[in-house]
Amino acid sequence: MQSQDALFAAVQTYFEAIHECDAAKLNAVFHPASSLFDADNGMIFVEPIESFSRDVAGRTSPASVGQAMEAEVLLVDYLSPLSATVKIRIRAHRSVFVDHLGFVKGEDGWQIVSKIWHLESELSENRAG
Repeated sequence: MQSQDALFAAVQTYFEAIHECDAAKLNAVFHPASSLFDADNGMIFVEPIESFSRDVAGRTSPASVGQAMEAEVLLVDYLSPLSATVKIRIRAHRSVFVDHLGFVKGEDGWQIVSKIWHLESELSENRAG
């Protein structure tokens, strides 16, 4: 598998993890030392992956309520053959997020080492798809 194909496979695993609220998939695609960051309220919020994974696992998944997966890659920027930033947009229930996912390719393949997320919009209704 070419490096770009492997990177896109890792992004797809992330999309599925969020859509299905699957902690095992999250833990497979995130490096164990990774963290998530947000600054929407003017303060920097940092969450280690283990906390985020527990939070996601406790949610009602969009898949379980019949919501079609809405996720897209907006940009891929390679820093080197072994590191890249992937900008994505993903919907979970009424929330639409834009994320910058920092990937590094190591012995376990492409893994997310950092995530900066932003709540782009809230839809007025939670339509199924």
